[in-house]
Amino acid sequence: MEWYLKVVRDNYANFDGRARRQEYWMFVLFNLLITLALYIPVIIGAAMESPTIMYIGIGLVVIYALAVFVPSLAVVVRRLHDQGKSGWHYFIAFIPLIGGIWMLILMATEGTHGPNQYGEDPKAGETA
Repeated sequence: MEWYLKVVRDNYANFDGRARRQEYWMFVLFNLLITLALYIPVIIGAAMESPTIMYIGIGLVVIYALAVFVPSLAVVVRRLHDQGKSGWHYFIAFIPLIGGIWMLILMATEGTHGPNQYGEDPKAGETA
């Protein structure tokens, strides 16, 4: 949860610097869990055939998605920076079929060791 809060609270719209794989993937994990939890009213509303409950659930999901859009984009750009790539590489994801696979590989690839043009190595000073 600490990594999720770091992205949302401390680096909300910070597109500078670098993000480790752990920071990115922990953010993705908690973002997924929160989104799934927010879908519970939608499922309950559908089961009870209550459009009001469904609309409340959909509203919660949309509000949450809008709230985390900027930090999600920022952490992806910082993750690309960790590999020495520009944030513009994010547009690779828009290439049908191959783009998503390529971005998944980029997000899972280890960053460059030592400083690069985007800043110091976020793993610097840590022991493996």
